[in-house]
Amino acid sequence: MGLVYAEIELISVDDMALFSRGYIAEDEIKRVRVSALVDSGSYSLVIPNHIKEQLGLRVLGERMAILANELEVKGTVVGPVEIRFENRRTTVDAVVLADRGEVLLGSVPMEDLDVIIDPKRQKLIVNPDYPYIPLTYAK
Repeated sequence: MGLVYAEIELISVDDMALFSRGYIAEDEIKRVRVSALVDSGSYSLVIPNHIKEQLGLRVLGERMAILANELEVKGTVVGPVEIRFENRRTTVDAVVLADRGEVLLGSVPMEDLDVIIDPKRQKLIVNPDYPYIPLTYAK
């Protein structure tokens, strides 16, 4: 199987809270659409620093991460960030790795989104066995 990418939207949860409380307008919520490498070998959402800055994500701490080449590196944990894919959404913290140039969508957010990798079509799809009815939020 080759590399699989998915178009996802990342949204600042802090901005969503400010909007819901009337402090900012809806068009002021920081969000970005990205093509993420779907990486079932990674646990977390991994983002480059420029995405952290675009979304204005708070630093929550640090943690060690082991890369595919088994090199251990320190990453900065930021968040919270909402991930949207098709009709699915989840809220997670993200790990910022200094030398990462692309977004990685890891197994934990994939599980929470209830999405699967379709190896035949080499794409990420929503789980067809379990329909998802998204919640609607009052504005």
